[in-house]
Amino acid sequence: MAEINPVLVVVDVQNGFVTEHSQHVVPVVERLAREWLEAGRDVVFTRYLNYDDSPFEKIMGWSKLKDSPEIDIVDELQEHSSRAVAVVDKKIYTLFNEDGIALASERGWTDMFVCGIDTEVCVLKTAVDAFELGIRAWLLVDASASHSGPAPHDAGVLVGQKMIGRRQTITTAEIPDVLGNRALV
Repeated sequence: MAEINPVLVVVDVQNGFVTEHSQHVVPVVERLAREWLEAGRDVVFTRYLNYDDSPFEKIMGWSKLKDSPEIDIVDELQEHSSRAVAVVDKKIYTLFNEDGIALASERGWTDMFVCGIDTEVCVLKTAVDAFELGIRAWLLVDASASHSGPAPHDAGVLVGQKMIGRRQTITTAEIPDVLGNRALV
């Protein structure tokens, strides 16, 4: 059995993305990040930063997440983010900007467990990009949500199943089975 080197990627659990539709995943992500850190596994957080005249602003008319407190990682995850391998600031959907690509290469991750906000956008894009880079991506459906509601979340899960594989969309309860069935580095 091949050895694996897993990472938990917590995508954009920031004040500006937490709504009545997404707040339920914050305690799930907090528990998961705490458990990964206690087990000595790699954890990475991403933080989306919008900017003046960005494509999001120019094309979509969306100008949120430019300043604190919107851009800040939620209070419940602050301690965990300070203990993480990295907090990758990004101006695109995915973890895989220049810093994220370098980090993945340096750390040699074989499996990426992806969770956070928004399932159908940044979480999905990160998982798909990992897959395309040859990293086994796992989309954690119960630790991900959309700030826009359950329909976009469900759409993201469905598209994720088509793009990275149905077996790669799991719940947090399934993580021990996945890790137990594969040798850990």
